[in-house]
Amino acid sequence: MKGEILFKNANLVDGRGEHGRADVLIGEGRILSLSGGEAPRVIEAAGMILSPGFFDPHAHLREPGQEVKEDLTSGLTAAAKGGYTDLVSMPNTSPVVDNAEIVAALKKKAASIGQARLHPAAALTQGQEGKILSEARLLREAGAVMLTDDGRTNEDAGVLAQGLQYAASWGLLVSVHAEDASLRRGGVMNEGEVSFRLGLPGNTGFAESARIARDLEIVRYVESRGSQEAGQRSRVEGRNTQVEGQKQTLLHVQHLSTRRGLELIRQARAEGLPITTEVGPHHLTLTDQSLNSLNPIFKVAPPLRTQADLEALIEGLLDGSIDCIGTDHAPHTQDEKELDMLRAPFGIPSLEICWPLLYTALVVGHGFPLHTLIERFTDGPRRILGFPPIHLTEGAQASLVLWSPGQERPVVPQSFASRAKFSPWAGWALRGWPSVTLVEGRVVYEQGAVQI
Repeated sequence: MKGEILFKNANLVDGRGEHGRADVLIGEGRILSLSGGEAPRVIEAAGMILSPGFFDPHAHLREPGQEVKEDLTSGLTAAAKGGYTDLVSMPNTSPVVDNAEIVAALKKKAASIGQARLHPAAALTQGQEGKILSEARLLREAGAVMLTDDGRTNEDAGVLAQGLQYAASWGLLVSVHAEDASLRRGGVMNEGEVSFRLGLPGNTGFAESARIARDLEIVRYVESRGSQEAGQRSRVEGRNTQVEGQKQTLLHVQHLSTRRGLELIRQARAEGLPITTEVGPHHLTLTDQSLNSLNPIFKVAPPLRTQADLEALIEGLLDGSIDCIGTDHAPHTQDEKELDMLRAPFGIPSLEICWPLLYTALVVGHGFPLHTLIERFTDGPRRILGFPPIHLTEGAQASLVLWSPGQERPVVPQSFASRAKFSPWAGWALRGWPSVTLVEGRVVYEQGAVQI
């Protein structure tokens, strides 16, 4: 059998488990064979792991209007370098992504760039002002996979309820930044011992849990009106149509940061409510103790919490209460992040290091099962958005990442493909760096050290 690329002696791991060593032949955008064949390009993958490509459900690429921070080319290149084959971009740009024309333009430009695939999220409300719903049907037809006012909190419960119902009727997921603005106030870090000692305004963890509690009640209300059935009878066909037999997610809680928020989500899921959630790499590896340095590089929304919160989130990721990893990649200019704690913007860039960071911290450092972590990077986000899983079987789509579990090197922000050349993990020695990323059989990233 002839193909285009042959990965020899690769160790196969996907969200279902570890599948041993194989010679993986790639051609026609798919896996042709797991028992070798002929190809003009041969990659010796002994000691390396081949997995499905990662899928990020939450990243900020800043285009249109904020290209000085990031643009589609730099962001999608950074994603491919990080092992991501797919990415959902947030709509809090300038102008806001709230109409079909902008969605279609983003899709067209991303396709021409030819790096990781872009799946735009669109605003739930016009201008993300929380008042008038955007046109879900038109946005869906243009290629939007999610509706969200991320970057702002949805303060009007009635608008959110209507939005959930309307979005579900077109097979679209609604995701929310779950913080009560009146409790968050002007907090720049977690409210607690560190903020009190530093004299900085704090953002209480109860701002998150209070808003999650309210939003869960809204989901119960919408469910009682039959919106779930309407969502399952969606009249629109597309790649993010729900997988057959799978219940549609109604509400997705972004960047979970607190133990109490997780407890509420666990309880709701036990009741069968159609909700999902994600966690970011920073909330799994950093705490508010980092802010003792007064360095705004650690300033993020929601803020870094306590060690107890961090440990609870890891447990939630392990037991499946947390469905997936969302980077919340949030690039800014160096000048912005060098302002003081009160004026610097919230946000951390992480697309290029999320996988090695969590592989090192969780699998190497804490014995987290490898296939479970891969599932949270691959099947988890795809399931939430209604995309079919990618598993390492013959005939499967060849959107894959080859990575090294043994190669260790430090985080060097200056080498990032992203325009944001800063990182709270700068200098950390990490393993698991991606070496080759394929999108439908096409190489979109290749580390120079790989011998081909």
